[in-house]
Amino acid sequence: MTSKTAGPTPPENLTPHQQAMPKVNRVTSDDIKASLKAGFSDFLARPFMSGFFGLFYAAFGILMVWSLVWLGKIWMIIPAIVGFPLVAPFAAAGLYEMSRRLKKGESFGWYEILTVMADQRKREMGWMAFVTLFIFWVWVYQVRLWLAIILQNSSFSDFDGFLNIILFTPQGWTFLAIGTCVGAFLSAVLFSVTVVAMPMLLDRETNFVSAMLTSLRVVSESPVVMLGWAAIISVTMLLSMVPAFMGLIFTLPILGHTTWHLYQRAVEPVDG
Repeated sequence: MTSKTAGPTPPENLTPHQQAMPKVNRVTSDDIKASLKAGFSDFLARPFMSGFFGLFYAAFGILMVWSLVWLGKIWMIIPAIVGFPLVAPFAAAGLYEMSRRLKKGESFGWYEILTVMADQRKREMGWMAFVTLFIFWVWVYQVRLWLAIILQNSSFSDFDGFLNIILFTPQGWTFLAIGTCVGAFLSAVLFSVTVVAMPMLLDRETNFVSAMLTSLRVVSESPVVMLGWAAIISVTMLLSMVPAFMGLIFTLPILGHTTWHLYQRAVEPVDG
């Protein structure tokens, strides 16, 4: 490991009910490259199972857009698509488990992977899901708020009309500018509290608050590299949604497996 260990040394007299915060490592660009290589290797090791998670995620995205059209909520399509990657860390939980088992050389089948969320309920994964979905809800709500404030007199009878107002009017440009800034902030917050929190909850006995704090420490220890990784994820996910979400079949699994290996490099194991 090329990273430099940082963080306080845990005391030796912890009681069974106390939990020491794990040591975190300084992440480098070499760690990102190595994690990407390992993530791609995991994808190739079980391509159909990995691709299933990408297909499921893509199908959910298509259903989301279709539902908005059916409900006549045309204005929500772009905000929903932009905010859609916010829930990816939770959707990739099965991929983290696959990488964990592959690294340990454990055999597994569909049942073990598809039931991982139920098996991890005692590790507070549900609370992390709540955090993720809450931030997604805040994103959608603030978009609706700014639409009402900035574009209050506009009507969106169809998707083309919505695009015309957003892209070719001063009010639309203002809305895009504010929405981009708010969206970037919410994405940075969610990334910072989940980048290693989700795989950490799958890997060890801890609570979701400790997992989020550890994730924040990893980002604060290597802010430039980690935010660069966040940018790579965001751009890759958004580009993957262009061809009717189909690119996600490949990119979500690779990014999910990569996240697991990055967590392994960023957070010291329990036994040190």
